[in-house]
Amino acid sequence: MARQDNRDREERDSEFVDKLVHINRVAKVVKGGRRFGFAALVVVGDQKGRVGFGHGKAREVPEAIRKATEAAKRTMIRVPLREGRTLHHDVEGRHGAGKVLLRAAPAGTGIIAGGPMRAVFETLGVQDVVAKSLGTSNPYNMVRATFAALTREDSPRSVAARRGLKVSVLQSRRRDNTDEAAPASAEA
Repeated sequence: MARQDNRDREERDSEFVDKLVHINRVAKVVKGGRRFGFAALVVVGDQKGRVGFGHGKAREVPEAIRKATEAAKRTMIRVPLREGRTLHHDVEGRHGAGKVLLRAAPAGTGIIAGGPMRAVFETLGVQDVVAKSLGTSNPYNMVRATFAALTREDSPRSVAARRGLKVSVLQSRRRDNTDEAAPASAEA
């Protein structure tokens, strides 16, 4: 029975892709000299719309990475994707001094994003996105700001359900509004 559980756990773990975003070495000064410790920031995702991040600290790098990976798997979120390749709409996210802007992009654009945000999008399974970090370059705050933005992402289906409408009605209203806005901007 235990062997079956281990096999199931390995299959579940193998479906996830993990990316090491940042390693920080810290020193504690003790009587005999310095003791080094390591902190790791890891992003884990299934490349199908689920992603999570984790932070782990230990005396050795592999142990810190393992702890961070476990923490990331525990805190995974589901993000709705349009056509399985991009975001549904533009969104901003903040965490501390970290501010990020995520924009949906047409097919073939690729992932245009800085280091920590790129890792999040690659593990999430997004293929086309344009992202800009406007605040700090601290990887922890950039990742947290990116997750704050991704949690605000809504699909048309969830918006329609919340408003008690059909998706087709919601999208036809959107088309009507863009048609009305176009001539007004052309006259000005």
